[in-house]
Amino acid sequence: MDLDASLGVSASGLRAQSLRMRVIAENLANQDSVAETPGGDPYRRRVVSFQAEVDRATGATGVKVRSVQGDQSNFTKVYQPGHPAADAQGYVLKPNVNGLIESADMKAAQRSYEANLNAIEAAKSLTMRTIDLLK
Repeated sequence: MDLDASLGVSASGLRAQSLRMRVIAENLANQDSVAETPGGDPYRRRVVSFQAEVDRATGATGVKVRSVQGDQSNFTKVYQPGHPAADAQGYVLKPNVNGLIESADMKAAQRSYEANLNAIEAAKSLTMRTIDLLK
């Protein structure tokens, strides 16, 4: 694999993981939000899914974001009859965001991002060594 292909693969990974970290940060920021109207739905957790993408020019396989979709798991119900977002029975729906899961996903995304940065640095270093040998 040549330098352009390896940089392209790593760059696609950086873009994908960067978007994943932004979505996770949004999930964490909204984990305590509730609906604006009584009985309404609160923030729904979003999940990023990826797919492989072949670069026809280089033949290298990178990664591409397939979609960012709402997690269809159930909301949590909390009994708070005086809350402005409570339904007729006094229950408030809370987002389906679990801070521990989001934190673990964030750590995995950060490590993937770092791995792609290290791959770019390694390709750069090998190229510089090759140039030094040719001098």
